[in-house]
Amino acid sequence: MATIATQSRNTNAGAVGGRAGATHAVALIGPAGTGKTSLAEALLYASGAINRLGSVEAGTSIGDASPEARARRGSTEINLLNFDYLDDHYALIDTPGGVGFAADGLAALTSADLAIVVVDPDATRAALAEPFLRRIDDLGIPHVIFVNKIDGARAGSIREVIEALQPMSREPLALRQFPIREGETVVGYVDVALERAYRYRPGKESECIAIPIELTAREKEERQKLLETLADFDDDLMEALLMDEEPDRGMIVADLAADTGRNKVVPVMFGSATTGGGVRRLMKLLRHETPGPDAAAARLGLEHGGALHVFKIANGGAIGRLALGRILGGGLKEGEELLIGSEAARTGSLFTLQGDKTAKQAEARAGDVVAVAKVDNARCGMLLGTRGSACANDRAGEALVEYPARNAAIAITTRNRQDDVKLSTALHRLCEEDPALEWKQDDATHETLLRGVNDEHLALVVARLQRRYGVGVDTRPPRIAYRESIRKGATQRGRHKKQSGGHGQYGDCTIEIRPLERGEGFVFEDKITGGVIPRQYIPAVEAGIRDAMERGPLGFRVVDAAVRLIDGSYHAVDSSELAFRTAGRIAMQEGLAQCAPYLLEPVCKVVIDTPPATGSKAGSVLSSRRGQILGLGPHPDWARWERIEAMLPEAGLNGLDAELRSLSQGLASYTAEFDHLAELSGKQADEVVKAQAAETMG
Repeated sequence: MATIATQSRNTNAGAVGGRAGATHAVALIGPAGTGKTSLAEALLYASGAINRLGSVEAGTSIGDASPEARARRGSTEINLLNFDYLDDHYALIDTPGGVGFAADGLAALTSADLAIVVVDPDATRAALAEPFLRRIDDLGIPHVIFVNKIDGARAGSIREVIEALQPMSREPLALRQFPIREGETVVGYVDVALERAYRYRPGKESECIAIPIELTAREKEERQKLLETLADFDDDLMEALLMDEEPDRGMIVADLAADTGRNKVVPVMFGSATTGGGVRRLMKLLRHETPGPDAAAARLGLEHGGALHVFKIANGGAIGRLALGRILGGGLKEGEELLIGSEAARTGSLFTLQGDKTAKQAEARAGDVVAVAKVDNARCGMLLGTRGSACANDRAGEALVEYPARNAAIAITTRNRQDDVKLSTALHRLCEEDPALEWKQDDATHETLLRGVNDEHLALVVARLQRRYGVGVDTRPPRIAYRESIRKGATQRGRHKKQSGGHGQYGDCTIEIRPLERGEGFVFEDKITGGVIPRQYIPAVEAGIRDAMERGPLGFRVVDAAVRLIDGSYHAVDSSELAFRTAGRIAMQEGLAQCAPYLLEPVCKVVIDTPPATGSKAGSVLSSRRGQILGLGPHPDWARWERIEAMLPEAGLNGLDAELRSLSQGLASYTAEFDHLAELSGKQADEVVKAQAAETMG
């Protein structure tokens, strides 16, 4: 998130003091570029929470306030916003739509009362919304589709969008409006449920007008479709339709609210965030059809009592570390205890957020979205119970979100060696804020590795390292952990003798080397008899052998080899552990060169999920990267999608994510995990060995 700044409470800051009605959490989700943050801005403006309509493009919006978001003119983290409408309070959770940043809103989405899926009016881009629709279907979250940018839509686009989206939704889509056009311009809409027409008035409530004569036939057609959809869940309405009776308008409105809240139907609305058209109508829908916070509490398994669902950790502001989350099942006061697993933590100050600004409050009510200080052991995704509450199945402290695969990786080094200590601290805090980020010291390649969702995600993290923590880093692709093994055995003597005045150094050993089956690792056998090597020096010989295996004749760690120590000699004065370790290393180095060494490369099991009609293209991508296709079939959970399983050399993973997304409108994804080591020969092996030798010489 952006650096959090404090502000005093005022009427334009989404204040919560004195509220009489409920608090509803509404998540804005959808593909990047559909205008979610602009819609949030429009809702704030229409409600009076702000007195000036900001712009994402101009960098004047309340949301997307971080320097990274401003630079890319798009969300890089969730935006938390608040507004009041009539008697109710709304906490907006504006989530990023970009593939590399969407994980930042996953935890917050799980405790939302309602999600607004924002889409383009272009049906060719409708497929971009499918992962979002699938996710909220899996979570069971009530949702509405809002077709944004209607002012630029061509005739017939709403119908085409619905036809494209319906196969992606488990629930039936219910068109609540259709547009009124004058020429190529959308000037208003017909409300199908209320049988009324409205003309847009920029910055004001829409004006109620008579339904245009030329649209009366379509109004009846669309209304009949809506009623038939609702009748599937209401026997009384079904009976009225079968008897050709006109249903009571109150019955229709009640059915819409109930069916939306129970996630039985998905209303479809449209409008324009930039002009404000349709935004106030959307606010009325939120007021009547958004479920209360009790439904979200039940969905998360809260049996009774209160809890804080933590969906974000924020570091770096003047206030310090904050746990951002939603209060469910009961209120929360400053200084109250929260249960993190079996441990209790006393909360610090409570804050509400409006973009990058905060306002302190003494207590929060059920449903409020707040920032809580001093709960240092809280982590993103946890459900923290208040004293006397119970989380179903003892889920207090449990993380409730599965994050996407971290398919992108870079190796990083500080430009200034004095920043090494700062680097680890900074990476820890960044990973705490962003659970889709991971870093570690790789034992195989001795690199500091940073893993994220994609290259764009990692580039953002590198920028934050520099801006927030003053740590500049250089990046490069990670080394691949090649290995080498041997084809045949050898017997080799290693002798280390050195005289330099006083006690000298003397160690002498003879070893037999033989190959093992793939995956057996390393075996050392002591076959010394007659005390030719004293027992205290045998571990030193083994240590020297292991030293030599760290870098074999081809330049890589040696695996799957057995060594038998069979003979040697020692000197009563000059022998030492160091001498025998050196002798063991010499014997192994010289012996391995005689054992026909060959190169091994890591091979991963790759599972690719790809949208309709792109499976064969994805298979071709794998084949071009030396992949071996194991199977191509339908996705087990997503209709029309395909799943490919393959074995792919780790070297083939570099750039795979970008190539798959380019052939699938950015929708394809994959997971990869190490499976086995396989022999690499020919030109590829020669190039790897040559590159390793050049790096060593350099």
